[in-house]
Amino acid sequence: MKILIVEDETAAFESLVEILKEIDPGIEVTGNTESVSQTINRLNERPLPDLILMDIHLSDGSAFLIFEHIEIEVPIIFTTAYDEYAIEAFKVNSIDYLLKPIKTTELERALHKFKKLSPANIAEYVSKVNQLTPTPRYQNKLLIPHKDKLLPVDLQEVSYFYTTDKNTTIGLMDGNTYPYPKTLDHIFSTLNPANFYRANKQFIIARNAVKNITVWFDSRLLLTLDRDVPERIYISKNKAAEFKEWLVNE
Repeated sequence: MKILIVEDETAAFESLVEILKEIDPGIEVTGNTESVSQTINRLNERPLPDLILMDIHLSDGSAFLIFEHIEIEVPIIFTTAYDEYAIEAFKVNSIDYLLKPIKTTELERALHKFKKLSPANIAEYVSKVNQLTPTPRYQNKLLIPHKDKLLPVDLQEVSYFYTTDKNTTIGLMDGNTYPYPKTLDHIFSTLNPANFYRANKQFIIARNAVKNITVWFDSRLLLTLDRDVPERIYISKNKAAEFKEWLVNE
């Protein structure tokens, strides 16, 4: 069985590979894509895998954006760290739906379900999953806990979200910075990917906050925002083209 893993977290990808080896050493992981754009490009190539393990939250937005560009011809098992989606709908329209952290027994059960499917069953699932394109709901405002109050902040006022040592802060365009009790993964899942970009493991940045881009010696991009930031913001060489396309194409 050949499996493509669509997952933007290295640790999660490596964990899936280990679990798959434990379940069946004969399983071949054909690759790993980390974003909507990478996945579209990979699936436009041939040969296709037998099955896809797909995280819903990718580095450049919801995995459902993939279905807006191509028709996927391969059955999917969805994975996600969050349960705000309609789980029953996923279970009806895909092979299965697994919540992170993925357990060996749950993935093994999902793979067993896939192996039992006839070609007609697989065709039916593929047809259904391509219709599974819920309209994402994005936040427009945040409530930031500050002392004994909650500060309502419009997302248009946000320059960046930053995390270090498991602590997250929000940097506003007016120069103020506030602690925020959410992970970057959770925050990014609520943001419109047209307006915010996951630059790296430390930063989510707002499109309107980017003021300057320096091409670094190793083809990385160094970003300058509209306000001071806790540390330099680099876009990796692998994501540079994707970032530039995001910045200029709304």
